[in-house]
Amino acid sequence: MERTVKTPGPDHPITVRPTAQRVVVRAGGRVIADSTRALTLQEADYPPVQYIPLEDIAAGVLSPTDSQTYCPYKGDASYYALTADAGRITDAVWTYEKPYPAVGEIAGHVAFYPQHVDIALGDDA
Repeated sequence: MERTVKTPGPDHPITVRPTAQRVVVRAGGRVIADSTRALTLQEADYPPVQYIPLEDIAAGVLSPTDSQTYCPYKGDASYYALTADAGRITDAVWTYEKPYPAVGEIAGHVAFYPQHVDIALGDDA
């Protein structure tokens, strides 16, 4: 299947910048990610998304699923199930293993669906 590749621009801007604060992700009260190396991806009018390095995710909480989606601006996304105290949540986390060059910085990072976790920013996170 041929994929349309789009480049961010004035009609659909995307920026990736280092997050200026610590990012802590909790599921059911348990810390599953704690990072001072997260990236904030801002895409068009969507809410900003925190992309956290895989190295900053607690061991054993992520397991790959077979789900995949495609974004013409970022590339192929794959998904992880999140296992925490509340149980297993399928496809709660996504990643772009080989993102398009415009957002290449997010390679090696994951993002969490906010309806499944609590994401806090700041020194007191």
